[in-house]
Amino acid sequence: MPRTPRLDAIAPAVVAWFADAARPLPWRAADVSPWAVLVSEFMLQQTQVSRVVPRWEAWIERWPTPAALAAEPPSEAVRAWDRLGYPRRALWLHRAAVEIVERHGGEVPSDLDALLALQGIGPYTARAIAAFAFGLRVPVVDTNTRRVIARSVAGQAEPGPPSTTRDLAAMEELLPRDDDAARRFNAGAMELGATVCTARAPECDACPIAGSCAWRAAGYPAYAGPRKAVQARFAGSDRQVRGLVMRELRAAHRPVGRPELEPVWADAAQLDRALTTLVADGLAVRDVEGYRLPEG
Repeated sequence: MPRTPRLDAIAPAVVAWFADAARPLPWRAADVSPWAVLVSEFMLQQTQVSRVVPRWEAWIERWPTPAALAAEPPSEAVRAWDRLGYPRRALWLHRAAVEIVERHGGEVPSDLDALLALQGIGPYTARAIAAFAFGLRVPVVDTNTRRVIARSVAGQAEPGPPSTTRDLAAMEELLPRDDDAARRFNAGAMELGATVCTARAPECDACPIAGSCAWRAAGYPAYAGPRKAVQARFAGSDRQVRGLVMRELRAAHRPVGRPELEPVWADAAQLDRALTTLVADGLAVRDVEGYRLPEG
């Protein structure tokens, strides 16, 4: 089914805008490896770009290939992850490096199914690597892209709860047929949502698709649809306690006894719960001397 003229105008406008508006992020450089792109995608999950850049640069300098990371114990990956948050991603990235070495001769695969089979890689990350590392024509949808599509196509202020099937179909409808243009539109739609079509203060006067935006044409109606669940506050949560414990374990190159961890958090029951879940998640190992990062 042919697309409407308004839909046909969106991708070319975003691609043209992105050529000049793209932030000079290091993983966008022409000479970066597929491994460097994969590392960036792991780090960018639920983490601000400004926090990722220095950690990514240090990581790629230390471990420029999957084999380099796979040769080290997972504890070093967790230490290098530092305070990026959700440290299980560091373990998953280390395991993915091992799998790439064992299954693919140390080279990141371009096939979607092979990418999905790697530890820690879901539908979004697999498509992002395929598109941005290998230039394949696949729809890539993140939170920013969903907001751009919701406003410009559906005329909604917010995209509502995510649906992989629905979101990918909506992006596929807009995706250019040319591989390179598709890659640029995937990246450009994300950039547009991150820098112009933002959640709280969209800069519609600077938007390259303002003339094609259904939400703007409708007079910016308020969103009245379903919303995704609100994330629990961080302060005082088990996540905060886990982070404090991980800070102690990263700093120590020996087991840390339970009494040494008591100053970390006053609530002993919550501290014990955090330790239990860290061990269950593989982020900590308990032995007779205390708690430590995983070594193998």
